[in-house]
Amino acid sequence: MTAATYQYVDLPDASVVTTRALLTARENIGDTVAARAMMCIHGGAGFGKTLAVNTCLRALEPGEDVRKITFRARPTARAVRYELFTALDLAGEPPRHPSEFDRLLKMALAERPRTFLVDEAQWLNGEAFEYFRYLWDEPSTQLAIIFVGGEGCHTVLRREPMLSSRIFIWQHFTRLTPSEVLDVIPLFHPIWADADPDDIAFADSHAAHGNFRAWAQLTAHTRTALARTGRPRVDQELLRWAFSRLA
Repeated sequence: MTAATYQYVDLPDASVVTTRALLTARENIGDTVAARAMMCIHGGAGFGKTLAVNTCLRALEPGEDVRKITFRARPTARAVRYELFTALDLAGEPPRHPSEFDRLLKMALAERPRTFLVDEAQWLNGEAFEYFRYLWDEPSTQLAIIFVGGEGCHTVLRREPMLSSRIFIWQHFTRLTPSEVLDVIPLFHPIWADADPDDIAFADSHAAHGNFRAWAQLTAHTRTALARTGRPRVDQELLRWAFSRLA
């Protein structure tokens, strides 16, 4: 897997924070990889799913061969084959016939244990999920698969008994609670380290709403405001200016 982009925006000095969800994901992913199983991490946009999974999987490298696949539109089984061909860095031209393509992928996947991170999995339909199951079920392959996506990912998987019965672990990412925000955000970026907790709560209730992506965006704008005004720390007037950019 290539180096992860840990932040949602170009945000100097931001840190990956060990939230309860990230700790749970670390344990769940480790157990899934050890069992060569499949798991599903799902939740709303901006809740930190991909960030957490990238962080956890990078901790397993280089001992674990991790390959990442991201879908941006609803793929057919044929499209999944081509994405796997690319992710595995296979030589030559992709086979034209599905049966030949399947044999090639099974042979490659039987060479050694691998973990696939399938991101944006809410784009997968039953056919695409079924193809991953087909490869995972092959006795010679040594696959662990981490599906990460929005709620649509969970919905499709739950609709397919053959698929959902094979999911080893389900993990649902949710918004940070108000108490988690007060614990986590001062560790996320230095501008919040000495901020008044009431100002952090104000920012969360008016703009970020427990969403890590929104917090990253708000932090970027607040950092700009601090630099332009020369103020030493966050206050509610600064935050209102940052809110105006998010409206």
